[in-house]
Amino acid sequence: AVHPLWQSPLTIPGGTRQSPINIQWRDSVYDPFLKPLKISYDPATCLHIWNNGYSFLVEFDDSTDRSTIVGGPLANQYRLKQFHFHWGAINDWGSEHTVDCKFYPAELHLVHWNAVEYPSFEEAVMEGNGLAVIGVFLKLGARHEGLQTLVDALPAVRHK
Repeated sequence: AVHPLWQSPLTIPGGTRQSPINIQWRDSVYDPFLKPLKISYDPATCLHIWNNGYSFLVEFDDSTDRSTIVGGPLANQYRLKQFHFHWGAINDWGSEHTVDCKFYPAELHLVHWNAVEYPSFEEAVMEGNGLAVIGVFLKLGARHEGLQTLVDALPAVRHK
C-alpha cells in the first residue's frame, strides 16, 4: 500500500531528513565536539542473503548487542539489522546520494536501529531517532576480497 503522504505530488513529505541528498562540500561545517564513531561487528551475527525482487539484502541477528555502532552524533547504541547496495545500469552512476552533484558507481547502506529506545526494528523505523544508516560511496578499483566473497554468493539468491 502506498503511504497516504505519497499519493499526490503536492503532498510529498518535507523536512530535513529526506533521501536522497546532495552533500555540498562548500556548505559542510566541521563539528569539533563530534565524538568518534565506534563500529563493532561480529561476523557470526550474519544470518543470510535474500533477494527482495529488486536488490539483495544481507540480514543480521539483531536480538543482542553483538554488532553495533555507538558514538559520533548518536545518543544511544544502535544494532546492525542489514546492509544493502544501490547501483546503476552503467558504471557512471548508481549511488543514491551525491557529493557536489557527483554520483558514484554504487553506495553501501549499513542499517542500524536504536534498540535502547525501541523494542523492535519495525517500531524504530517509525521514529526520528530510530535508525542510523552509514552510507559508503563505492568506486571502481582493484579486486576487494571482502566484497568478492559477497559477490561470489550472489548467484545463489538469483530469485526472489
